[in-house]
Amino acid sequence: MSMQSLSRRQFLKGTGALIVGFNLLTPAKTVRAQFATLPSGDIDPKSLDSWLAITADGNVTFYTSKVEIGTGTITALAQIVAEELDVPVARIKMVSGDTSQTIEQGSTVGSRSIERAGPQVRQAAAAARQELLKLASASLRVPIDKLNVVDGVVRVAGDDSKRISYGQLIGGKRFNTKITATGTGWNMKVAPEVKAKDPKNYKIVGQSVKRFELPAKVTGEHDYIHDVRIPGMLHGRVVRPPVINTEPISIDRESIRGIPGVVMIAREGKFVGVIAENEWAAIKAAQALKVAWSKPISKMPGTPDELFAYLKNTKPVRTLKAVDKGNVAAATSAAKKTYQASYRWPFQMHGMIGPSCSIADVKGDRATIWSGPQGPFRTRGTIAKLLNIPERNVRVIYHEASGSYGRMSTDDGAEDAALLSRAIGAPVRVQWSRQDEHGWEPKGPAQLDEVKAAVDADGKLVAWDFVDYGQPWTASGSTPLLASLQVGIKPTNPGGPNGTQGAGEIYSIANQKIVAEHINWHFPEPIPLRTSNLRAPGDVARCFASESLLDEIAADLKIDPVEFRLRHLTGNKRGAECLQAAADKMKWQARPSPAPAASGNIAKGRGIALTRRANAYCAVAADVEVNKTTGQVAVKRIVCSHDCGLIINPDGVTNQVEGNVIQGVSRALFEEVTFDANGVTSLDWNSYPILRFTDMPDLEVVLINRPEMSPLGAGEPATIPVPAAIANAIFDATGVRLREGPFTPNRVLAAMQKKA
Repeated sequence: MSMQSLSRRQFLKGTGALIVGFNLLTPAKTVRAQFATLPSGDIDPKSLDSWLAITADGNVTFYTSKVEIGTGTITALAQIVAEELDVPVARIKMVSGDTSQTIEQGSTVGSRSIERAGPQVRQAAAAARQELLKLASASLRVPIDKLNVVDGVVRVAGDDSKRISYGQLIGGKRFNTKITATGTGWNMKVAPEVKAKDPKNYKIVGQSVKRFELPAKVTGEHDYIHDVRIPGMLHGRVVRPPVINTEPISIDRESIRGIPGVVMIAREGKFVGVIAENEWAAIKAAQALKVAWSKPISKMPGTPDELFAYLKNTKPVRTLKAVDKGNVAAATSAAKKTYQASYRWPFQMHGMIGPSCSIADVKGDRATIWSGPQGPFRTRGTIAKLLNIPERNVRVIYHEASGSYGRMSTDDGAEDAALLSRAIGAPVRVQWSRQDEHGWEPKGPAQLDEVKAAVDADGKLVAWDFVDYGQPWTASGSTPLLASLQVGIKPTNPGGPNGTQGAGEIYSIANQKIVAEHINWHFPEPIPLRTSNLRAPGDVARCFASESLLDEIAADLKIDPVEFRLRHLTGNKRGAECLQAAADKMKWQARPSPAPAASGNIAKGRGIALTRRANAYCAVAADVEVNKTTGQVAVKRIVCSHDCGLIINPDGVTNQVEGNVIQGVSRALFEEVTFDANGVTSLDWNSYPILRFTDMPDLEVVLINRPEMSPLGAGEPATIPVPAAIANAIFDATGVRLREGPFTPNRVLAAMQKKA
């Protein structure tokens, strides 16, 4: 690192009374003092005490690495704990996302937290209940099968005078109990030998418990990461190059000498940042600092046409086969009629309302990070690698960011803050600007989907050939983030996959091939844009393509869209019931599309689409109005049916589904990253608009509860079929088929003019 001349004594004198903030957090006071650890220093999942503690007043604290990202996950997990322990939910406290206090249970991603962490939490709580009943049996001198528990109090059946509370049994003491724990992260099995409750006896799971964190959010008292302040904290900003893969040739330090409060210019490799006493000074310094950058190593496609050609034609690729059955070529040759179409989906942003923000305090070979990652342990690992220190010496403390949807799987701000903190030897807060966030956040990848299908003389689908052309995530998993790349950390793989779901695999078609052809690259080869997982990664585009072509075939055969789908859901009871539930709630009237032409300037139509993600089903039916003069699409009503197995918290799932649908409408109508050969050009909310309150449709949710099943995720499925349903509704209204998103007035008008 290089820096301006400043002694540590001068620095310390200048920071004595600079900070006024919401939280004054000192890491040493919040780490659990008593727990069993592994040789690595991590908390031992085989110790029951590592999972939960009970105080003398009977309150329960449960520790989980899962985090709250606005989806109600922590409340739902608390319900599971309360259910297994027979304790009121109000007496459960969840400690989450602190790598020094929790067991690694995998990142909060992929709609898998309830599905994967739920059983871990349930079994740990059930194991605790078993141990508590053993203690109660000894204390009350009756067999365990004569005991029952109500609100954390163990009672003797038939003699209510004999009772003892959990707090009296163990309050403030350790369990000192070993349990079975095999595997790691998502796949860890916890106490599988313990018998948990039968779902038919659930009293808390399945109820609409109020979300833990919402009251403070409503009153403005909730501490997001942006609100956190640390004593002695300075403020940093990163000076980004105009294009990725460039490095500073020279830095004009005189260009910011006149800005009061600037403490340091830091550089390591290609990474350049400024540190100041306050945020405004850091902002001004980052804007004013003159840096001469080298020419970019590579150049990205400059137009959408170039981009989609690039996605289709670039080699080599990684081929992912989702389905490969029958003989598609032979079935197509023998078919009565064939269909084919290409669909294009743009780069889209996560669009966090509050840009990335983190605080780091690096002291020698130790680091404490305050941030909002979906995977605190993943961030711990990237920070340890970045700083070249042991993972056990990095502590990540979670504070919710303002948005996520996969964006905080890649915790860029934490890396920025860590490098700047190491340079100055003091805590540094880094908050990205709106231009930083829009320009440098990793985007949801663009996709090109080509679909071919064939039907027999009876109108039955006999062949389905789906190819998804795309790119891997270049900012996730073991792929280095921005700061890591800039200091020279090399990628170890070509990025994460963009999936294969949502391409029509749910339908019964004898001859079917679904393939993803994703570009296989390593840095510094050409990349269109930095990419990562965006809510339901890849599925939105694939569902748009598959459900659009299904609709097109149904229209050509003059069959009602719902009826046509039901014909091809034989053997898929859950899919058929989910589709029918949405149609029934919408009061769907069976008829082929498009609707009969209506007079006037406003065309009205309805559409439907179905999908499955991670075994959860979702169907969306949409009513739209299209202004034939302007091309403006208004989504007036949406009905969403949702089957995610056993429902833990109906109100929480409804909230989730509503949020998914709203974001789906936004992505369908408005969201598209614009760019040229030098990078992103949509750097504000005017150039990257999102859904506003005035654009909101009426929204109805139908929940299909399946108590006989395990719980599944609700964080992503409902966003997937929304664009497809809207596109099908636009066709129903106007008779024009849109094959590129988003469905902007210009695209709608162009399609209508082409038809005319």
